[in-house]
Amino acid sequence: MRRPAAIALLVVTVQALLVAFFAWPAIRTAPRDVPIVVAGPPEVAERLSSVRPGAFEVRTVADAAAADEALRDREAYAAFIVTTQGMDLHLASAASPTVAQLLTQQAQTLGQVRMVDVVPVDADDPRGAGLAAAFLPLLLTSLIAGALLWALVAGWAGRLVGLVGFAVLAGLAVGAILQFGYGALPGAYLANAGVLALAAGAIAASITGLGALLGRAGVGLGALLVFIIGNPLSAVASAPELLPQPWGAVGQLLPPGAGMTLLRSVAYFDGAGGAGAAWTLIGWMVVGLALVGVGRKTLSFARETPGPG
Repeated sequence: MRRPAAIALLVVTVQALLVAFFAWPAIRTAPRDVPIVVAGPPEVAERLSSVRPGAFEVRTVADAAAADEALRDREAYAAFIVTTQGMDLHLASAASPTVAQLLTQQAQTLGQVRMVDVVPVDADDPRGAGLAAAFLPLLLTSLIAGALLWALVAGWAGRLVGLVGFAVLAGLAVGAILQFGYGALPGAYLANAGVLALAAGAIAASITGLGALLGRAGVGLGALLVFIIGNPLSAVASAPELLPQPWGAVGQLLPPGAGMTLLRSVAYFDGAGGAGAAWTLIGWMVVGLALVGVGRKTLSFARETPGPG
């Protein structure tokens, strides 16, 4: 009877961890230092800062053109612009439909405000739900691919071929489904596919590398980092600034969060604001591949070292 009880306890423990990690970001979602800009008198910026202290990081710009440039460069989610007719709210909903909705509601407290979406989300996916939902299966299949390559493929060269092949095919397939199948992703197809391939490769390589180095414990550690921690903190359906800090920033250092940030930057903003996310994904992939090599050599050394006597 001990084994069934142990299995039940293990599954319930994992279940509790998953519920806790996945529910926590949704329950604690709120604006925290969300960057916005104001083109107008300083008192407008002061009023926005005082409405919800700590919710917005407000800075002023010279005019409406400078405000729109900040949106296109992913330096801000929205801009409040004072005109002779009143107040305009310029949005970049493609950066985060959730933040755009939140700021639209906030603008209503200021009176009659005209809305202009400078960088709109794709019309076929107006809430960004399809793009966000696509990242979970990409994450899971990349995790599975990394584990299978560690378990079933011997040698660094074979695993390298498998990782590169999987990443390229995953990027092309998922990109085609989102862009041509559902129209949920604008921009250049090959650029978008390249981002998806980089994200898939970073996840798979980290799992394979940790597995090669630490065995099953390494695969478990990779799953913990990428799925149990990385997915809830990724903010794929919201924005890093809506998560409690420093966890929003931590999520951007893991492949799921960095992958979504880079995909939005490439698809909607011509790559603006995506450099940090790109280097994060490259770093995960390079370290993962290096661990595959280190793990292979370690195991080979262990086999070749003669035992005592």
